[in-house]
Amino acid sequence: MSHDSSTPTRHTLLRRIKDWTDQKSWDEFFNTYSKLIFEFACNAGLNEAEAQDVVQETMTTVAKQIHEFQANSAHGSFKAWLLQLARWRVADQLRKPLDALAVIDSNSDSGSQTSLLNRVPDPASLNLDALWDANWRRNTLQIALTRLKTKVDPAQYQMFYLHVVKEWRGRQVAEKLGVKTAHVYFASYKISRLLKKEVKRLTAELERLAALAPNCPPPSI
Repeated sequence: MSHDSSTPTRHTLLRRIKDWTDQKSWDEFFNTYSKLIFEFACNAGLNEAEAQDVVQETMTTVAKQIHEFQANSAHGSFKAWLLQLARWRVADQLRKPLDALAVIDSNSDSGSQTSLLNRVPDPASLNLDALWDANWRRNTLQIALTRLKTKVDPAQYQMFYLHVVKEWRGRQVAEKLGVKTAHVYFASYKISRLLKKEVKRLTAELERLAALAPNCPPPSI
């Protein structure tokens, strides 16, 4: 499969970030995956500040361990590894209030008082795998949209974005942009097809990471 030379594959990007001094590649890596990790943490129940901590701590762990990656699929895919790092950091954040409330409960003089621990959701009860997969798909779509926007006619992309992404009615988009409704439907159909191809191409790139697996121990928790 051929790729735009200006858009390196994720496989190539991971090789490049093994060089800790390659700031440009690290910026690209952060821009690609930080939103994914942030939304995953928020969906797991963390607030914005805690989610930002998860992003920073996950990225720090990647930086420490990425040089130990090797082409050996026996240990799993990059997607699974990144999930593992992120869920450990999410679990750390979820445990903080549990630990604090445990201290409060242990010092409480009221034996009949309902335990404060019961008010905090059990981290183990969260389906983090499902959350991660949903956020992974959404992140892939967002990257595909960003790529596609630079490749198509801006006016057609705007019609597509308002009609398909923002879910405006075709007539509403036409009135807003001063075009015929038929043009809105044509642009939406055309760019939707291009988007499907872009998502498929990006997904194939990401799946190639299954052959680039980590052979490194989990971070300390």
